[in-house]
Amino acid sequence: MELLGHMLEGFGNVFAVGPLIAVAIGVFMGILVGAMPGLSPSMGVALLLPFTFRLDPLIGLVMLTAVYLASNYGGSITAITINTPGTPSAVATAFDGYPLTQQGKAGIGLGHSLVSSVVGGFVGIVILILFAQPLAKIAVKMHPAEYFALALFGLTTVASLGGKNWAKAFVAALIGLLINTIGIDPISSVKRYTFGVTALFDGFDIIPALIGLFALSEVFTKLEEGAIKSIDVGDAESRKDVWPTLREYWDHRRVTLQSSVFGTLIGIFPGAGSAIASFLAYDLAKRTSKHPETFGKGNAEGVCAAEAANSASVGGAMVPLLTLGIPGSAATAVLVGALMIHDLVPGPMLFTSNPGLIYGLFASMLVANIFMLFVGALGGRLWLKVIKISPAVLLPMIVAVAFIGSFAVKNSLFDVGACFVFGIAGWMLKRYGYPMAPIVLGMVLGKLAEVNFRRAVIMGGYSIFFTRPASAILLIISVAAFALPFIQASKEKRKSAGKK
Repeated sequence: MELLGHMLEGFGNVFAVGPLIAVAIGVFMGILVGAMPGLSPSMGVALLLPFTFRLDPLIGLVMLTAVYLASNYGGSITAITINTPGTPSAVATAFDGYPLTQQGKAGIGLGHSLVSSVVGGFVGIVILILFAQPLAKIAVKMHPAEYFALALFGLTTVASLGGKNWAKAFVAALIGLLINTIGIDPISSVKRYTFGVTALFDGFDIIPALIGLFALSEVFTKLEEGAIKSIDVGDAESRKDVWPTLREYWDHRRVTLQSSVFGTLIGIFPGAGSAIASFLAYDLAKRTSKHPETFGKGNAEGVCAAEAANSASVGGAMVPLLTLGIPGSAATAVLVGALMIHDLVPGPMLFTSNPGLIYGLFASMLVANIFMLFVGALGGRLWLKVIKISPAVLLPMIVAVAFIGSFAVKNSLFDVGACFVFGIAGWMLKRYGYPMAPIVLGMVLGKLAEVNFRRAVIMGGYSIFFTRPASAILLIISVAAFALPFIQASKEKRKSAGKK
């Protein structure tokens, strides 16, 4: 009853002109930030932070949280329409979203992306409201050994992402892990593979890398093929069946809810983030699907899994922030600053000292999801018009956006050059059948795996990975997950040999 009373108070605080306008502005800006390659959710929150200094604490936090929530969805728009993920978490969305566009079913991908994002957001926020404090207590007890095992489990998705070309997928993941070793060693501060170049001290930023690997490589491939025809998106303006029907949304309820819960749980672990949540949820969806062979070829389940997980991770990331004062992601790290600007110290005392603010924030996140549904639905036809532009105009625009997005990360021309180099490398690797996703996965999980492996060894030696039950269980699951695709492939070979 106490929780219900707090939530009613929260909704009462939000349903005023100021907070509702803040939610609307935050959602609109968040979608734009997410759709623009180079502007991550954390950057979007940071860019709007100065505008909240003189605002009421609730209004300011409501706006920033709405930006964070909506930007996770916004990244899927360009991922589906032009294979240019706006955010790292949208990379998994592009696996099936862009093939749907190539088949003239862009509306199917965009529709499922929107609804899954909204459902995932709702599930994440409900779990946040109901279980924030007990879940935070579990997350804070995670040892570096468990974090390493979790990262290793994430890397096992390479086996399923590669399909029949598992060897090339494995090589691609190793390339990603090797790229991640460039820069100053996070433990000993030794310079690694920097060759005296100051810009390499922090390594390669993930944003220019993924823009190059996905967007520029696609441009170079199209130019090589001489592809100057527009993509057939169907008769989107006049045919309603281009978009998913209510029945189709309902048919994907299992994978959407499964990925929403999974994404929330991953988001709770500090440092995991939405990108890892979307990759792991995509892999889980593929493993539990009745038609795993269709993933990567335009299966809407893949879009639902990735989008539900990355939106749900927002609610998860807010758990350690609000209950323990520990940021669960880069965007929530910026939100810590926003709270402190308004003399609010994140932590368990915030629930007792200022419950109206906290539950008003929870209520605003639910309202922001509804706003996002309306904005996404109204803008859907506008997103489709992007891919009806002639490639002669669209391809140069993609290159321009890629370079501007890369430069925007740190205002560095080095990042623009890195984007171009990654684009050339991605184009060459594609020619020989190497997938791009494992490279990004290696870069995303590499630092998490390396830092926590070394911390765990320093704290308890190599045996600590097997003496801690949670770590040992995760390692066993990782080995099983990695071996499963090969066992299945071996069974299929035996069956086909038996038929002959």
